[in-house]
Amino acid sequence: MSKVLNDRAQILLKTLVDRYISNGQPVGSQALLQFSGLEVSPATIRNVMANLEEMGLVSSPHTSAGRVPTAQGYRLFIDTLMIVQPLDGTHVQQLKHKLQPDNPSRLLMQASNLLSELTSFAGVVATPKRAAITVSHVEFLRLSKKRVLLIIVMPNDEVENRIFTTHKDYTQSQLTEAGNFLSKHYADCPFQDIHQRMQSELHQLQHELTSLMTAAMAASNTAIARQNEDYVISGERNLLYVNDLSSNMQQLRGLFNVFEQKTELLQLLDVSHHAPGVHIFVGNESGLPGLSECSVISTPYTVDGQIVGTLAVVGPKRMNYEKIVPIVDITSKLLSNALSHH
Repeated sequence: MSKVLNDRAQILLKTLVDRYISNGQPVGSQALLQFSGLEVSPATIRNVMANLEEMGLVSSPHTSAGRVPTAQGYRLFIDTLMIVQPLDGTHVQQLKHKLQPDNPSRLLMQASNLLSELTSFAGVVATPKRAAITVSHVEFLRLSKKRVLLIIVMPNDEVENRIFTTHKDYTQSQLTEAGNFLSKHYADCPFQDIHQRMQSELHQLQHELTSLMTAAMAASNTAIARQNEDYVISGERNLLYVNDLSSNMQQLRGLFNVFEQKTELLQLLDVSHHAPGVHIFVGNESGLPGLSECSVISTPYTVDGQIVGTLAVVGPKRMNYEKIVPIVDITSKLLSNALSHH
Protein backbone atom coordinates (compact mmCIF):
# COMPACT_ATOMS: atom_id res chain seq x y z
CA MET A 1 0.00 0.00 0.00
CA SER A 2 2.77 2.47 0.90
CA LYS A 3 4.32 2.10 -2.59
CA VAL A 4 1.33 3.82 -4.20
CA LEU A 5 1.60 6.80 -1.83
CA ASN A 6 4.05 9.48 -2.87
CA ASP A 7 6.05 11.40 -0.28
CA ARG A 8 3.49 14.20 -0.10
CA ALA A 9 0.61 11.81 0.56
CA GLN A 10 2.62 9.98 3.23
CA ILE A 11 3.46 13.25 4.99
CA LEU A 12 -0.16 14.36 4.94
CA LEU A 13 -1.43 10.98 6.17
CA LYS A 14 1.08 10.95 9.02
CA THR A 15 0.17 14.53 9.93
CA LEU A 16 -3.52 13.64 9.92
CA VAL A 17 -2.99 10.59 12.15
CA ASP A 18 -0.77 12.56 14.53
CA ARG A 19 -3.28 15.39 14.84
CA TYR A 20 -6.25 13.08 15.28
CA ILE A 21 -4.47 11.05 17.95
CA SER A 22 -3.53 14.28 19.70
CA ASN A 23 -6.94 15.97 19.92
CA GLY A 24 -9.58 13.49 18.72
CA GLN A 25 -11.09 15.95 16.25
CA PRO A 26 -11.48 15.43 12.47
CA VAL A 27 -8.56 17.10 10.71
CA GLY A 28 -9.28 19.71 8.05
CA SER A 29 -7.17 21.04 5.19
CA GLN A 30 -6.10 24.18 7.08
CA ALA A 31 -4.72 22.11 9.99
CA LEU A 32 -2.89 19.82 7.57
CA LEU A 33 -1.40 22.84 5.82
CA GLN A 34 -0.31 24.31 9.15
CA PHE A 35 1.24 21.18 10.69
CA SER A 36 2.57 19.25 7.70
CA GLY A 37 5.28 21.74 6.74
CA LEU A 38 4.37 21.34 3.08
CA GLU A 39 4.28 24.39 0.83
CA VAL A 40 1.22 23.46 -1.20
CA SER A 41 -2.19 24.96 -1.76
CA PRO A 42 -5.30 23.97 0.20
CA ALA A 43 -6.72 22.64 -3.07
CA THR A 44 -3.77 20.27 -3.43
CA ILE A 45 -4.30 19.00 0.10
CA ARG A 46 -8.00 18.45 -0.58
CA ASN A 47 -7.14 16.45 -3.69
CA VAL A 48 -4.68 14.26 -1.76
CA MET A 49 -7.27 13.72 0.98
CA ALA A 50 -9.85 12.71 -1.60
CA ASN A 51 -7.41 10.14 -2.99
CA LEU A 52 -6.65 8.79 0.49
CA GLU A 53 -10.38 8.50 1.13
CA GLU A 54 -10.87 6.55 -2.11
CA MET A 55 -8.11 4.18 -0.95
CA GLY A 56 -9.93 3.62 2.35
CA LEU A 57 -7.21 5.19 4.48
CA VAL A 58 -9.29 8.11 5.81
CA SER A 59 -12.98 8.84 6.13
CA SER A 60 -15.18 11.91 6.52
CA PRO A 61 -17.58 12.05 9.47
CA HIS A 62 -20.95 13.37 8.34
CA THR A 63 -20.87 16.31 10.74
CA SER A 64 -17.43 17.62 9.79
CA ALA A 65 -15.45 18.79 6.80
CA GLY A 66 -12.37 17.20 8.30
CA ARG A 67 -11.22 13.60 8.05
CA VAL A 68 -10.19 10.83 10.44
CA PRO A 69 -7.99 7.78 9.88
CA THR A 70 -9.62 4.41 9.27
CA ALA A 71 -8.31 1.13 10.68
CA GLN A 72 -6.56 0.66 7.33
CA GLY A 73 -5.05 4.11 7.68
CA TYR A 74 -3.78 3.31 11.18
CA ARG A 75 -2.28 0.09 9.82
CA LEU A 76 -0.36 1.89 7.08
CA PHE A 77 0.79 4.49 9.62
CA ILE A 78 2.00 1.77 12.00
CA ASP A 79 3.75 -0.27 9.33
CA THR A 80 5.53 2.49 7.41
CA LEU A 81 5.15 5.98 8.92
CA MET A 82 5.40 5.57 12.69
CA ILE A 83 8.57 6.95 14.31
CA VAL A 84 9.20 5.21 17.63
CA GLN A 85 11.45 7.03 20.07
CA PRO A 86 13.17 4.74 22.61
CA LEU A 87 12.79 5.67 26.26
CA ASP A 88 15.74 7.47 27.81
CA GLY A 89 17.94 5.72 30.35
CA THR A 90 16.63 7.67 33.33
CA HIS A 91 13.04 6.73 32.50
CA VAL A 92 14.03 3.08 32.09
CA GLN A 93 15.69 3.05 35.52
CA GLN A 94 12.54 4.50 37.08
CA LEU A 95 10.46 1.73 35.50
CA LYS A 96 12.96 -0.91 36.58
CA HIS A 97 12.65 0.28 40.18
CA LYS A 98 8.90 -0.44 40.06
CA LEU A 99 9.44 -4.11 39.14
CA GLN A 100 10.83 -5.70 42.28
CA PRO A 101 11.81 -9.37 41.74
CA ASP A 102 10.75 -10.55 45.18
CA ASN A 103 7.81 -12.66 44.04
CA PRO A 104 6.97 -13.78 40.46
CA SER A 105 3.21 -13.49 40.88
CA ARG A 106 3.60 -9.98 42.29
CA LEU A 107 5.91 -9.12 39.40
CA LEU A 108 3.19 -9.92 36.88
CA MET A 109 0.73 -7.67 38.69
CA GLN A 110 3.36 -4.94 38.98
CA ALA A 111 3.97 -5.14 35.23
CA SER A 112 0.23 -4.98 34.53
CA ASN A 113 -0.13 -1.96 36.84
CA LEU A 114 2.87 -0.31 35.18
CA LEU A 115 1.43 -0.69 31.69
CA SER A 116 -1.89 0.76 32.83
CA GLU A 117 -0.27 3.61 34.76
CA LEU A 118 1.97 4.68 31.88
CA THR A 119 -0.66 4.47 29.14
CA SER A 120 -3.91 5.25 31.01
CA PHE A 121 -5.44 2.22 29.29
CA ALA A 122 -5.72 -1.46 30.32
CA GLY A 123 -2.56 -3.44 31.02
CA VAL A 124 -2.73 -7.22 30.59
CA VAL A 125 -0.11 -9.85 31.45
CA ALA A 126 -0.82 -13.46 30.47
CA THR A 127 0.64 -15.74 33.11
CA PRO A 128 3.19 -18.41 32.20
CA LYS A 129 1.93 -21.90 31.48
CA ARG A 130 2.91 -23.73 34.65
CA ALA A 131 3.58 -27.24 35.58
CA ALA A 132 1.55 -28.61 38.48
CA ILE A 133 2.01 -26.30 41.49
CA THR A 134 3.55 -28.08 44.46
CA VAL A 135 3.97 -27.36 48.15
CA SER A 136 7.25 -27.49 50.05
CA HIS A 137 6.12 -26.37 53.50
CA VAL A 138 2.88 -25.66 55.38
CA GLU A 139 2.58 -23.76 58.65
CA PHE A 140 -0.30 -22.64 60.89
CA LEU A 141 -0.07 -19.67 63.26
CA ARG A 142 -2.66 -18.91 65.93
CA LEU A 143 -3.75 -15.28 65.56
CA SER A 144 -6.55 -15.27 68.12
CA LYS A 145 -9.35 -17.49 69.32
CA LYS A 146 -10.58 -19.50 66.29
CA ARG A 147 -8.55 -17.36 63.84
CA VAL A 148 -5.60 -19.04 62.14
CA LEU A 149 -3.04 -17.91 59.58
CA LEU A 150 -2.24 -20.55 56.95
CA ILE A 151 1.20 -20.17 55.32
CA ILE A 152 1.88 -22.15 52.15
CA VAL A 153 5.46 -22.10 50.84
CA MET A 154 6.12 -23.29 47.28
CA PRO A 155 9.41 -24.64 45.88
CA ASN A 156 10.25 -21.34 44.14
CA ASP A 157 9.94 -19.59 47.53
CA GLU A 158 6.60 -18.00 46.64
CA VAL A 159 4.45 -17.69 49.73
CA GLU A 160 0.66 -17.67 49.98
CA ASN A 161 -0.94 -16.49 53.23
CA ARG A 162 -4.58 -17.10 54.09
CA ILE A 163 -6.48 -16.24 57.27
CA PHE A 164 -9.43 -18.48 58.11
CA THR A 165 -11.77 -19.20 61.00
CA THR A 166 -11.94 -22.59 62.75
CA HIS A 167 -14.81 -24.22 64.63
CA LYS A 168 -12.75 -24.56 67.81
CA ASP A 169 -9.86 -22.80 69.48
CA TYR A 170 -6.64 -24.72 68.70
CA THR A 171 -3.46 -24.27 70.70
CA GLN A 172 -0.30 -23.27 68.88
CA SER A 173 1.07 -26.72 69.69
CA GLN A 174 -1.81 -28.38 67.85
CA LEU A 175 -1.37 -26.01 64.93
CA THR A 176 2.34 -26.79 64.76
CA GLU A 177 1.55 -30.52 64.79
CA ALA A 178 -0.89 -30.09 61.91
CA GLY A 179 1.62 -28.05 59.89
CA ASN A 180 4.37 -30.62 60.46
CA PHE A 181 2.01 -33.41 59.38
CA LEU A 182 1.14 -31.67 56.13
CA SER A 183 4.75 -30.70 55.39
CA LYS A 184 5.96 -34.25 56.02
CA HIS A 185 3.27 -36.17 54.14
CA TYR A 186 2.53 -33.82 51.25
CA ALA A 187 5.79 -32.04 50.44
CA ASP A 188 6.39 -31.83 46.67
CA CYS A 189 2.82 -32.93 45.97
CA PRO A 190 0.73 -30.88 43.52
CA PHE A 191 -2.09 -28.96 45.18
CA GLN A 192 -4.76 -31.00 43.45
CA ASP A 193 -3.18 -34.28 44.58
CA ILE A 194 -3.06 -33.02 48.17
CA HIS A 195 -6.79 -32.33 48.06
CA GLN A 196 -7.61 -35.76 46.70
CA ARG A 197 -5.32 -37.59 49.11
CA MET A 198 -6.48 -35.65 52.16
CA GLN A 199 -10.11 -36.39 51.39
CA SER A 200 -9.34 -40.09 51.55
CA GLU A 201 -6.84 -39.90 54.43
CA LEU A 202 -8.51 -37.51 56.86
CA HIS A 203 -9.98 -40.41 58.81
CA GLN A 204 -6.43 -41.43 59.77
CA LEU A 205 -5.78 -38.14 61.55
CA GLN A 206 -6.59 -37.35 65.14
CA HIS A 207 -10.18 -36.26 65.26
CA GLU A 208 -9.50 -32.81 66.76
CA LEU A 209 -7.29 -31.93 63.78
CA THR A 210 -9.68 -33.13 61.08
CA SER A 211 -11.73 -29.93 60.95
CA LEU A 212 -8.51 -27.87 60.91
CA MET A 213 -7.21 -29.79 57.88
CA THR A 214 -10.56 -29.40 56.13
CA ALA A 215 -10.51 -25.66 56.76
CA ALA A 216 -6.94 -25.47 55.47
CA MET A 217 -7.96 -27.19 52.24
CA ALA A 218 -10.77 -24.70 51.75
CA ALA A 219 -8.44 -21.77 52.40
CA SER A 220 -5.84 -23.10 49.99
CA ASN A 221 -8.43 -23.18 47.20
CA THR A 222 -7.92 -19.43 46.85
CA ALA A 223 -4.19 -19.94 46.48
CA ILE A 224 -4.76 -22.55 43.80
CA ALA A 225 -7.16 -20.30 41.93
CA ARG A 226 -4.68 -17.44 42.02
CA GLN A 227 -1.84 -19.63 40.78
CA ASN A 228 -4.01 -20.85 37.91
CA GLU A 229 -5.12 -17.40 36.78
CA ASP A 230 -4.84 -17.06 33.01
CA TYR A 231 -3.87 -13.41 33.13
CA VAL A 232 -3.78 -10.38 35.37
CA ILE A 233 -5.32 -7.12 34.20
CA SER A 234 -5.10 -3.57 35.52
CA GLY A 235 -6.79 -0.34 34.54
CA GLU A 236 -9.73 -1.74 32.59
CA ARG A 237 -11.87 0.91 34.26
CA ASN A 238 -9.75 3.52 32.47
CA LEU A 239 -11.52 2.53 29.26
CA LEU A 240 -14.84 3.68 30.70
CA TYR A 241 -13.56 7.25 30.41
CA VAL A 242 -12.23 7.03 26.84
CA ASN A 243 -14.70 8.98 24.70
CA ASP A 244 -14.06 6.83 21.63
CA LEU A 245 -15.31 3.79 23.58
CA SER A 246 -17.71 5.12 26.23
CA SER A 247 -20.01 6.75 23.67
CA ASN A 248 -21.19 3.29 22.54
CA MET A 249 -22.55 1.34 25.49
CA GLN A 250 -23.09 -1.84 23.46
CA GLN A 251 -19.49 -1.72 22.25
CA LEU A 252 -18.30 -1.13 25.82
CA ARG A 253 -20.24 -4.17 27.06
CA GLY A 254 -18.66 -6.27 24.33
CA LEU A 255 -15.20 -5.09 25.35
CA PHE A 256 -15.69 -5.96 29.03
CA ASN A 257 -17.18 -9.28 28.00
CA VAL A 258 -13.87 -10.05 26.27
CA PHE A 259 -12.03 -9.29 29.54
CA GLU A 260 -14.46 -11.43 31.54
CA GLN A 261 -14.56 -14.46 29.25
CA LYS A 262 -10.74 -14.48 28.91
CA THR A 263 -10.52 -17.32 26.37
CA GLU A 264 -10.70 -15.16 23.24
CA LEU A 265 -8.24 -12.56 24.54
CA LEU A 266 -5.81 -15.31 25.55
CA GLN A 267 -6.01 -16.79 22.05
CA LEU A 268 -5.15 -13.37 20.63
CA LEU A 269 -2.23 -12.95 23.02
CA ASP A 270 -1.09 -16.46 22.13
CA VAL A 271 -0.32 -15.18 18.62
CA SER A 272 2.37 -12.98 20.16
CA HIS A 273 3.58 -15.86 22.32
CA HIS A 274 5.08 -17.64 19.33
CA ALA A 275 7.24 -14.85 17.94
CA PRO A 276 9.46 -12.09 19.36
CA GLY A 277 8.81 -8.42 18.74
CA VAL A 278 5.87 -6.11 19.25
CA HIS A 279 2.56 -7.05 17.62
CA ILE A 280 -0.22 -4.52 16.97
CA PHE A 281 -3.81 -5.50 16.22
CA VAL A 282 -6.00 -2.62 15.03
CA GLY A 283 -9.77 -2.94 15.29
CA ASN A 284 -11.14 -5.98 13.48
CA GLU A 285 -7.63 -7.36 12.94
CA SER A 286 -8.04 -8.99 16.34
CA GLY A 287 -10.92 -11.07 15.01
CA LEU A 288 -12.89 -10.25 18.18
CA PRO A 289 -16.08 -8.17 17.78
CA GLY A 290 -15.63 -6.80 21.30
CA LEU A 291 -12.31 -5.26 20.26
CA SER A 292 -13.50 -3.78 16.96
CA GLU A 293 -12.98 -0.23 18.25
CA CYS A 294 -9.76 -1.07 20.11
CA SER A 295 -6.12 -1.69 19.38
CA VAL A 296 -3.99 -4.26 21.19
CA ILE A 297 -0.22 -3.78 21.46
CA SER A 298 1.43 -6.96 22.70
CA THR A 299 4.81 -8.60 23.01
CA PRO A 300 6.11 -11.79 24.67
CA TYR A 301 8.25 -11.88 27.79
CA THR A 302 10.83 -14.51 28.69
CA VAL A 303 12.50 -16.35 31.54
CA ASP A 304 16.13 -17.25 30.86
CA GLY A 305 15.62 -16.58 27.18
CA GLN A 306 12.54 -18.78 26.79
CA ILE A 307 9.20 -17.17 25.93
CA VAL A 308 6.77 -17.95 28.77
CA GLY A 309 3.99 -15.39 28.44
CA THR A 310 2.69 -12.22 26.79
CA LEU A 311 1.92 -8.72 27.99
CA ALA A 312 -0.22 -6.14 26.25
CA VAL A 313 -1.96 -2.78 26.35
CA VAL A 314 -5.61 -2.63 25.29
CA GLY A 315 -6.95 0.78 24.37
CA PRO A 316 -8.81 2.72 21.68
CA LYS A 317 -7.62 2.76 18.07
CA ARG A 318 -6.84 6.44 18.65
CA MET A 319 -3.85 5.82 20.90
CA ASN A 320 -0.35 7.26 20.76
CA TYR A 321 1.36 4.29 19.13
CA GLU A 322 4.74 6.02 18.90
CA LYS A 323 4.74 6.45 22.69
CA ILE A 324 3.04 3.21 23.76
CA VAL A 325 5.01 0.75 21.59
CA PRO A 326 8.33 1.48 23.40
CA ILE A 327 6.53 1.33 26.78
CA VAL A 328 5.23 -2.16 26.01
CA ASP A 329 8.62 -3.22 24.65
CA ILE A 330 10.70 -2.00 27.60
CA THR A 331 8.21 -3.35 30.17
CA SER A 332 8.56 -6.76 28.53
CA LYS A 333 12.35 -6.58 28.71
CA LEU A 334 12.34 -5.42 32.35
CA LEU A 335 9.84 -8.11 33.36
CA SER A 336 11.89 -10.77 31.56
CA ASN A 337 15.05 -9.61 33.34
CA ALA A 338 13.37 -9.53 36.76
CA LEU A 339 11.87 -13.01 36.35
CA SER A 340 15.15 -14.45 35.09
CA HIS A 341 17.07 -13.08 38.09
CA HIS A 342 14.50 -14.15 40.70
